Amino acid sequence: MPLQITGAPSDPDLIRLPWDVPLEEWPVHHLVTLPRGISRHVVRFARLSGRVYAIKEISTRYAKREYQLLWDLARQDAPAVEPVAVVTGRTTPDGTELDSALITRHLQFSLPYRAVLSGSVRPDTLIRLLDALAVLLVRLHLSGFYWGDCSLSNTLFRRDAGAFAAYLVDAETGELHPAISEGQRSHDIDVAHVNIYGEMLDLEAGGLLHPTIDPLAFAEQLVERYQRLWDELTEDEIIEEVDWHRVDQRVRRLNSLGFDVAEMMVRRKAGTSRLIVRPKVVDAGHHQRRLLRLTGLDVEENQARRLLNDLDSFRVSTGLRHEDEAIVAHRWLAEVFQPVVNAIPADLRRKLEPAQLFHEVLDHRWYMSEAAGRDVGLEAAVRSYVDNVLVHKPDEKAVIVTSDPLSP
Repeated sequence: MPLQITGAPSDPDLIRLPWDVPLEEWPVHHLVTLPRGISRHVVRFARLSGRVYAIKEISTRYAKREYQLLWDLARQDAPAVEPVAVVTGRTTPDGTELDSALITRHLQFSLPYRAVLSGSVRPDTLIRLLDALAVLLVRLHLSGFYWGDCSLSNTLFRRDAGAFAAYLVDAETGELHPAISEGQRSHDIDVAHVNIYGEMLDLEAGGLLHPTIDPLAFAEQLVERYQRLWDELTEDEIIEEVDWHRVDQRVRRLNSLGFDVAEMMVRRKAGTSRLIVRPKVVDAGHHQRRLLRLTGLDVEENQARRLLNDLDSFRVSTGLRHEDEAIVAHRWLAEVFQPVVNAIPADLRRKLEPAQLFHEVLDHRWYMSEAAGRDVGLEAAVRSYVDNVLVHKPDEKAVIVTSDPLSP
């Protein structure tokens, strides 16, 4: 069978990679060294035309299956890496058959949980990581996805304002159903508990885990946080008719957790004056969609919430309360957001995404203003942030030395 690339590859140079060579033997000049978790397959990162791709060597059957699952998750806007293509028909020059390859787009500014936990992690950071992983599992289960292999190595995180957002990076063992059964959900959580406990023990044995972190407690806390979130999202609530405000309180709690409520199912409990209320929740995204619609900025949910708060403050401070929202957003983008991003020296902008930079500048401004007892303004905050904070941060974007002859 001749070499074939199936999918939606955006880079024609993908066909020119050395597909006739086993992935573990690829020349170094094709590869990029990035942190990754433990994998049962050979995984490499390649750079082409400024983009980084993750390439996994796997049998044809499983490569095609995982590619389709990732596309199905993408159509549901689930938090997972983006599939690019499947390469089949690989053979060496002497005719020896090679495994197929699954190509996904590398998630910029991301790291595997394993890399984050290998070192000094503060307690509040650990809690945010647990919450992000719990939210990922809940969102996948709400979409009907059974993972079957949740682990630290199969998960990526990105900064999302003051929190983290987690992404599925390996769907090889997954299954997508119209709705997940209680047995599947329970088994998925059991697998996650065992896998994560094992990986934490591995980190501990290698001297890579902070001594204050208990591997078993970490795994159990994840299960507890997941279950609390799942119950909040799916449990029926029985209320008296006069207690309708409790429904509003629950909606607010769900919003604070990053979920929107699409509709409510309300029915009367037989023989009583009580109502049974169950919210129908949808994935997070209200703030993302609003910010994207108004400004064209495509960012994480918490980042979007923070930027929209600043946009609303700009509306009030400039006396534009009654002006069309789209016009105000255009002015805020041109007069506030872009000037802040453009004020960051070009060689430092690669350290963080623009939305995260803006969020951190706003935080820095607040701390400076508190210390000064007055608003110091954005201009002074940007200068201080660059000089005292940003220069000391590591690059979160992949910094790649181009030696690839395929690159322009």
